[in-house]
Amino acid sequence: MTKLSILAPLVYIAILVGSLAVFSSLYRKRKANRAASLEPWFPTHTARDVYLTLLHMDPPVPASLLKAALLRRAIEDIHRIITIRSAKPALAQLLQRGSIGDDLWTRFTAAEKEIEEEFRDVVMEANAFKQDWGATIFQSANEMLLNEKLRERAAEATTQAAKERAWWDEKRERVQRELLSSASESPKRKE
Repeated sequence: MTKLSILAPLVYIAILVGSLAVFSSLYRKRKANRAASLEPWFPTHTARDVYLTLLHMDPPVPASLLKAALLRRAIEDIHRIITIRSAKPALAQLLQRGSIGDDLWTRFTAAEKEIEEEFRDVVMEANAFKQDWGATIFQSANEMLLNEKLRERAAEATTQAAKERAWWDEKRERVQRELLSSASESPKRKE
């Protein structure tokens, strides 16, 4: 009887610990599968793919082409980090309010980690080309990005100015026609 009174609690504890271990294992696997099946925050990184393709081509491509591709990759990374930094406060606030689910936040944090790794990789690749270029590659890429944005704004301003000029020319012609037609009608009324 003594053996049974000691054995029963031990069996109960063993079943309890075993079931908790199984539950924990299944829960972690499901969570990992769910995190792996989430849609990525950003689309595919084309600039990185182009750079890696050029890097592994046979025969090797010129270093200047590889450097240009690495700069394009850094520009795309800057686009992505700007998007991440601008979205983070709003997403954190929405998460606190319960307006978004944990899946979206998980996708966001995965994208954040991915972009950090991408930055480290670009710096390492830049240092492989030229010592200490990794410290300045993102400055150069940012200047190129700002230059591209400036060109886009200038082109938009030029097209907008052309549209407005055409609109004003049309309006001026219409007003002149109206004035000429009213001027030609007024002498007839006097007669």
